[in-house]
Amino acid sequence: MKPALHAVEAVVPPPPYYAPAGHECALFEQAWKRRVPLLVKGPTGCGKTRFVAHMAAKLGLPLFTVSCHDDLTAADLTGRYLLKGGETVWVDGPLTRAVRQGGICYLDEVVEARKDVAVVLHPLADDRRVLPLERTGEELAAPPHFMLVVSYNPGYQSLLKTLKPSTRQRFAAIEFGFLPHDQEVAVVAAESGLSPERVAPLVTLATRLRKLKGHDLEEGVSTRLLVYCASLIAEGLPLRDAVLAAMIEPLTDDADVKAALIEVANAVIG
Repeated sequence: MKPALHAVEAVVPPPPYYAPAGHECALFEQAWKRRVPLLVKGPTGCGKTRFVAHMAAKLGLPLFTVSCHDDLTAADLTGRYLLKGGETVWVDGPLTRAVRQGGICYLDEVVEARKDVAVVLHPLADDRRVLPLERTGEELAAPPHFMLVVSYNPGYQSLLKTLKPSTRQRFAAIEFGFLPHDQEVAVVAAESGLSPERVAPLVTLATRLRKLKGHDLEEGVSTRLLVYCASLIAEGLPLRDAVLAAMIEPLTDDADVKAALIEVANAVIG
């Protein structure tokens, strides 16, 4: 029998560091107050998950995070009957726990999940705000302090993995991108402990490499990788070794593409 999916649950931590790019924090807070579900979209590693964690902590709400994948089914989210001590008992999934308890249920990369997941989300993401549990015969009404948030990367997903209009139009949406140069420098410096002066060339390099997305690369350098690179340098790893390990090797396995990226890196950081 397939084991129940366990969400990562965090309750009232201090807000993780987050640098707003615009009015997204105010929009999130207003959406929560008005019980509007939210879709967060943008490239890999641009801060979507950090943003949701920041807002959950800022609002003092429990956060139930589920990383979606190809095998994730509606039952993984809602729950299933399991054998415990010789008895068959119902065990809530993370979405059901979030609805019962209140808080934010965050489905990361929701388009990776199976199609039946959207069917479960629809009644929660419109004015009904209910979660039908066919297996138990319950229909749970979401409390006022429940919020549904989903994310995905529209630039990475294929045409076969996208949100249908019937799902998409149940959500307000925020589109994320990478921060402007100076803001990204400040974020990476704050996260890594490396001085802004030493971070600046890394951000310049990342910007150059991001322009190759769709040509030689499927994805550009994420802010997450920049933080990794700067952290390694802060710990004493030589600049070139850190750039290779955190900004080039994760992007490609193709030897020719890798050689081209190294040339770009040499031109930028010397």
